Amino acid sequence: MVDPQRIEQEKATARRAVVLGLQYVDTSQTEKNLYTVLDKNEIKQRRIVPLRATVHRIDFGITTSTSQKIANEMRARFQDQQLTFSVISDAGFEEYMRLYDPPKKVEYQDIAITAGGDSAALSHISETLSQVRADDMLAYLVQQAFRLQASDIHLETRQQGARIRFRVHGVLHTVAHLDDGKYRQLIGALATNANISTSAEYDQTGHVNRDFKLATGEMVNVNLRVETVPAVNGIDGVLRLFNFNSEFMQLDKLGLENWQRGVIDEIISHPSGLVLIVGPTGSGKTTTLYSMVNELNDDSRKIITLEDPVEYQIDGITQIPVVTREGESFVDKFRAVLRLDPDVIMLGEIRDLDTAKTALQAALTGHLVLATYHASSAAGAITRLLDAIGENPLYASAIRLIQAQRLVRQLDPETRQVYEPSPELSQHIAQLLETMPPGVDVSSLQTTQLYQPGSSAENPFGFNGQLAIRELMLMTPELQKLLTRPAKELSTGTIEEAAAADGMLTMKQDGIIKALQGRTTFEEITRVVG
Repeated sequence: MVDPQRIEQEKATARRAVVLGLQYVDTSQTEKNLYTVLDKNEIKQRRIVPLRATVHRIDFGITTSTSQKIANEMRARFQDQQLTFSVISDAGFEEYMRLYDPPKKVEYQDIAITAGGDSAALSHISETLSQVRADDMLAYLVQQAFRLQASDIHLETRQQGARIRFRVHGVLHTVAHLDDGKYRQLIGALATNANISTSAEYDQTGHVNRDFKLATGEMVNVNLRVETVPAVNGIDGVLRLFNFNSEFMQLDKLGLENWQRGVIDEIISHPSGLVLIVGPTGSGKTTTLYSMVNELNDDSRKIITLEDPVEYQIDGITQIPVVTREGESFVDKFRAVLRLDPDVIMLGEIRDLDTAKTALQAALTGHLVLATYHASSAAGAITRLLDAIGENPLYASAIRLIQAQRLVRQLDPETRQVYEPSPELSQHIAQLLETMPPGVDVSSLQTTQLYQPGSSAENPFGFNGQLAIRELMLMTPELQKLLTRPAKELSTGTIEEAAAADGMLTMKQDGIIKALQGRTTFEEITRVVG
């Protein structure tokens, strides 16, 4: 019985063959024989295998990652024979490869992230990847990335071969190197499973969500978003890992301070208004947004989301994908959704002025709108929205809350070390504490001591996970009044000063408090916030 996953891969390969204008052969349905027209090294390196060979004719199987140059070389080499070229799946090619070069037993080793980079471990992981099938490479890397709590896998081409790095707690670490041929196999497997092209001359977005079976028999669930772009030496990619667990998509799990949780609960209890979560990629915006949706998810509300792509599926809400790469737009889907009488609308991201205006109008007409937005700070989000707000006090009143956030590495409490900062730094921190808004108690904080990471055999870096630093800007009457002034009189600094006067704690201030509490380092706050 043929594996259902193999059937899907064969169907995907058949579709790719049509696009390439080539014949397709389903090798799962054919008898496989050895032919000596090519040696095993050529087959492996060139990604081409003889499916059938006679005195006068050779039928070659190629993969979607085999270059046209290889086919031309074969025609020049076998001029006395009639040649045909048919596309076969990566799984089919690997089966033939095992026929010509029976694999040695592979022992998978857990990837370890070390402070100085362990060259022996790096070589071992690279060697392991060089011995396994393309699908196994992908599954193994995803499995290890999940184990290390990585957020992304970075695939980066170089002049010779490629480098693979994991982003763990916001910092990149090299875990393996691949030669050109093996990297093409990995990209080919990724393209087949994410339904993208290996020959495209433009950036692409795809998604993989399926189970893979390693050669050891272990099953690995691979759920990730794929972003690729053609670089000088080939295709570079970033794989964003989705390890959805509804237990973690809750406000209680976000590490909110009690007063922050109180603000958010009060805001989302209103039936209307716009709530924006802002920050760069990888700052936890989507997690915060889903946690708010989960908090509101009950039988009394109709909740609809618009996402590109739908990252996590949640029971009880209607989730609508917006495929922008195929010409769909958020604003068109948004207007259609408004006709479905929703109580709460979640936008994966506000990307343009029209969507921003529609979100503000929906917030004014009885809907609670939750969305993410790319901006450096809460005040920065306001300045970007000014084109939509203009001098309209109604639009300004539609905004309930703008929460900006960043993720910083969290110190391991078992190994962290206390140190005394320089007098200049102590003075700088004391000045920052003096600017804290009323109601923020800093009396217990020691300005004469900070913390730095320690080290242990189990944790060489001294960090354990990440925590969020936040600023919550409420749309107060004073801010609304400020936003009615001409845009040329407003700046990010002006808006932030007004919000701080109204009691907003900035991200930098929140970060300093957490550094003085020993939860992170001053250097982390400087690295992330500035």
